[in-house]
Amino acid sequence: MTGAIIGVVVFLFVVLIVATAAIKIAQEYERGVVFRLGRFTGVRGPGLFMIIPFIERSVKVDLRVVTMDVPSQEAITKDNVTVKVNAVVYYRVVKPEDSVIKVFDHRYATSQIAQTTLRSVLGQSELDEVLAQREKINQTLQRIIDEQTDPWGVKVSIVEIKEVELPQTMQRAIMAQAEAEREKRAKIVHAEGELQAAEKLAEAAKVMATQPIALQLRYLQTLTVIATEKTNTIVFPLPVDMIAPLLKPK
Repeated sequence: MTGAIIGVVVFLFVVLIVATAAIKIAQEYERGVVFRLGRFTGVRGPGLFMIIPFIERSVKVDLRVVTMDVPSQEAITKDNVTVKVNAVVYYRVVKPEDSVIKVFDHRYATSQIAQTTLRSVLGQSELDEVLAQREKINQTLQRIIDEQTDPWGVKVSIVEIKEVELPQTMQRAIMAQAEAEREKRAKIVHAEGELQAAEKLAEAAKVMATQPIALQLRYLQTLTVIATEKTNTIVFPLPVDMIAPLLKPK
């Protein structure tokens, strides 16, 4: 009797072990890549699926978007400026079987491709492009990295440069250049204002030359302005035509 009970317990234990090895559960965002005696047989999931214990094995692959930081990379731009740039890559697995069969570790491989591509693209770009055309460089990085990872079943959707670190000497040079550019724009605006003012004064002079009464009205307006000033000395402007007879030799 006791031996029978022990036999039943052992049988149930074996059944439990076999059932645990045979029953697999994949979450909605997971897939199971199944191999039978080392040969790929298919992708299972999501949900509950069965495998043959000790003959088949499954490798779970996460299909969610992965955010991967690209460590700071030092590169020399096309115009011989040393910069340090870091970035972030967003990717996901679209073919679970390829991510398991065709590459040993798709996360590590994608990271290495992103680092080398970042240095390569920076080396082909000038500093002004890195600073002013970051969106264009991001698109170039995304396209190149995606082409490299496509055979692994990995889809790179977004690549963003996060920070560009410049040498101190280059930072000072850029600040000086920006200050000079602002001064140039200020001088241009001031010169344009002077030109417009001169044009308006010339137009006013032409009107006063043809309309003497306008000159007299301007003279009276000037006297009104002078009268409001609290000064000890008052200068009265006189039209030239009033004092011209006094200047003629007798």
